[in-house]
Amino acid sequence: MNDTRTPTSTRTPADAVTGMVDHVLHLAAGWTRWDGTPAHVDGRVYTPHKAIRRVADHLVDHLAELEARLAGEETQPDHWHASLVTTEADRAAFTAEDLDEARSRLTRLARIWANRLDALTDEQLDHSPGEGWSFRELAAHLAESGYYADAVGDLS
Repeated sequence: MNDTRTPTSTRTPADAVTGMVDHVLHLAAGWTRWDGTPAHVDGRVYTPHKAIRRVADHLVDHLAELEARLAGEETQPDHWHASLVTTEADRAAFTAEDLDEARSRLTRLARIWANRLDALTDEQLDHSPGEGWSFRELAAHLAESGYYADAVGDLS
C-alpha cells in the first residue's frame, strides 16, 4: 500500500486527523473506477460510499463527544449502525461528483478538528474533561478511520 500518512511518532493530534483524511481522499481518488463489487473485509462489506460515510460519521460522532465534554455536558450516545450495515446508497456507483462531495465534506470536517485540537493546550489534550479517552487519544483513534478506506483499497 502507498501510505500517505505521517508516522505516528511525529504527528500532532491535528496532523493525525488531517493525515487520515488525506489518506482516505488519496484512495478515494481512484474509486470512480470501482466496478461495483463490494470488498469483504473482517466479516463486513465495504464500498466507496460506505467508507466515506463511516469516516464522516466517525468524525462527527467524536466531535460531538469532544464538544460536549468541553462544555461540561454528558455525551450523547450515538445510534449509528456503523459498519454492520451496508445500505442501498452505499452500493451506488462512486462518481466524480461523489468524489468532489467527499473532498468537500471530509476536508471541512478535518479542518474543524484541526482547529479545535490546535486550540487546546497539552494539558487539555492529555487530561481531558469528562469520561473517555483523552483528546490526544481520541485523535489517534480517529486516525484509525483510514481502515474503512483501506478496506476498499487503491483502485487507481
